[in-house]
Amino acid sequence: MKGNSSATQEIKQPLSSRPAAGLWWGFVGVAAFSFTLPFTRVAVAGLSPLFIGSGRAVVATVLAAFALTLTRQRLPRGAQWARIAVVAGGVVVGFPLLTSFALTSVPASHGAVVIALLPAATATMAVIRGHERPPRSFWMITGAGAVAAIGFASAQSGGIGQLQLADLLLFGAVLSAAIGYAEGGLLARELGSWQTVSWALVLSSPLMAGIAAFSMASQPPSATPVQWAAFAYLGVVSMFFGFFAWYRGLAIGPMAQVSQIQLVQPVLSICWAGLILGEDLTWATIIGGTAVILCAGLAVRSRPRAAREAGSNAGVLDSPQDSPGNNAKDTVTVKQSG
Repeated sequence: MKGNSSATQEIKQPLSSRPAAGLWWGFVGVAAFSFTLPFTRVAVAGLSPLFIGSGRAVVATVLAAFALTLTRQRLPRGAQWARIAVVAGGVVVGFPLLTSFALTSVPASHGAVVIALLPAATATMAVIRGHERPPRSFWMITGAGAVAAIGFASAQSGGIGQLQLADLLLFGAVLSAAIGYAEGGLLARELGSWQTVSWALVLSSPLMAGIAAFSMASQPPSATPVQWAAFAYLGVVSMFFGFFAWYRGLAIGPMAQVSQIQLVQPVLSICWAGLILGEDLTWATIIGGTAVILCAGLAVRSRPRAAREAGSNAGVLDSPQDSPGNNAKDTVTVKQSG
């Protein structure tokens, strides 16, 4: 294959015959993401949530532009830009901004319990987007998970029906991310996995840079070194490098199993909230988190096996030599048969 070329081919086997390698890469990615809520909580103690939500995207965009240029990725075409905009709206704009504002008033462990709905919400969006017809148990379990999350949030806010604004923001963040992940999964079959995230960052960069500039003008950032370090982590790892490990794990496979490692993320986030922030892990948090995570796991597994594997394939199988830092010029993406 000549330099600077791009190809699409059918790949039905994992990139590696070592399943454990895929699981470990997936875990590294999830572990990286698990620090997002605790470090956001650290950063909002000294920085504006508007600056954090937009500034972290600006930092990640610089890295994304460098990676796309270094590996000479082709530009998306036509309607792909509109779909990239959907991804950007969900995972670059919506989730970071909504969680940043929410965590100014609720503990990171509280946020982790609500965000634990994300795997089930993503599966739901994939069902809707893919026009699937899952069994009735899928909807029952997903509904139970939503009720558990809402019940936990209400109980923590003083009683049923007493949701805080922060809880509404967190539920909005879950919805935004689920839409972005589901659409990004489909688009990744055409563009590649980390490439899709990178193009979403680039596309949203004018908006996010403008928001960051406005935030800096209205409230000049002033924070401690620890708070700046937390912000740097959000931009460099949570918004960018974490995706490389996660998608590498999906690429190696087995994808159906690797994708379910995401269920560990809220558990880790709750642990970090206790260890790093010194937050009290109440029985309500433990029970609520367990219920939501259990429902999310059952919802993911209740989808038909073929649909789960197709959804996992949405993580797209990028050849390892296509990662930034290598001189690969050929991009191989996977397209689902049928």
